[in-house]
Amino acid sequence: MKNIVLIGMPGVGKSTAGVILAKVLGYQFLDADLVIQEEEKRLLHEIIRDEGTDGFIEIENRVNASIDVEQSVIATGGSVVYGKEAMEHLKEIGTVVYLKLPYEQLEKRLHNIQGRGVVLRDGQTLHDLYEERVVLYEKYADVIVDETDLNVEETIQRIVEELKKAE
Repeated sequence: MKNIVLIGMPGVGKSTAGVILAKVLGYQFLDADLVIQEEEKRLLHEIIRDEGTDGFIEIENRVNASIDVEQSVIATGGSVVYGKEAMEHLKEIGTVVYLKLPYEQLEKRLHNIQGRGVVLRDGQTLHDLYEERVVLYEKYADVIVDETDLNVEETIQRIVEELKKAE
């Protein structure tokens, strides 16, 4: 199996599940948001503040489109699906797994959305963002894992099961 690419809304547990999934599979773990911060020498919310939403998405697209790893679990930022080149590249180098969570559960998990470096346009609510992105997550996903009422261990177990089915 090549790489596993985790996509989904902020707060669904891409990084948390990704680290443990990598250990379970004997893979490396890569957090794409940290790669962006390292390359840009700024935190995500600073990039969004300085470059604006569109500027951030361009940077995110460029960085994700240049990821070159093997046998890794890649946790992406929630807005990665806005970058066509990034998503085409990630689909080429791995299996894209969409971690899906109902809006009501997501809302409970997300407290400080600005501090997380979440890409919200002026006047856009979290619900608006959710509705806009779900379509894109489903479009790019090779595998969809519904995390409704699952804890981290159950989520990882479900990811492993779904990946075996998709082989």
